[in-house]
Amino acid sequence: MITFLEGTLAEALPTQIVVNVNGVGYEVLIPLSSFDRLPQPGQPVKILTHLQVREDAHILYGFMTAAERDLFRLLVDRVSGVGPKLALAVLAGMSVANFKAAVVNSDTGLIAKISGIGKKTAERIVLELKDKVGIAAAWEVASAQHAPSAQDLKINDVVLALVALQYKQAEAHKAVKQALTAYGTAAANVSVEDLVRQALKLLVS
Repeated sequence: MITFLEGTLAEALPTQIVVNVNGVGYEVLIPLSSFDRLPQPGQPVKILTHLQVREDAHILYGFMTAAERDLFRLLVDRVSGVGPKLALAVLAGMSVANFKAAVVNSDTGLIAKISGIGKKTAERIVLELKDKVGIAAAWEVASAQHAPSAQDLKINDVVLALVALQYKQAEAHKAVKQALTAYGTAAANVSVEDLVRQALKLLVS
């Protein structure tokens, strides 16, 4: 499994890039949300990846944030009828935080506005993801039309990452809470990636 590429950005288009890694050019399909965060061609770049293996091709999908990749994987792995193309369309049409809030609020109308996502697909996404995205208290707050704090958003990004790794939502949320307690007063400054690693240590211990 190729989990990331680190090299020089050789080419950049809104839907795909080429990364030069030690003289080898890797073509990577990306969502528009990641394109907006790319450096200029010729500059160093590190992009998180998801490798899809098919009978006729090996396709790399790339993301500039862990939250984008985690949501992509959740959509592809857990929602029937949603493949990589539609998952990229979701990321291009809505931020991760707004998408999760829409799922929790059962706002199928908002999700259906995403290019390529019709009403039936939006309803299926909400039905199959709501229990996976919406358990954390922050999203219960969001469903009551109160804005979640930065810490709440971080917690939910970590929980989503753990769910994408096949952990149950309840145990993932418990591990994240324990990880935050372990960091103590420094918890507010801990990155999502570090929090995921700490939670994983707790889950496998």
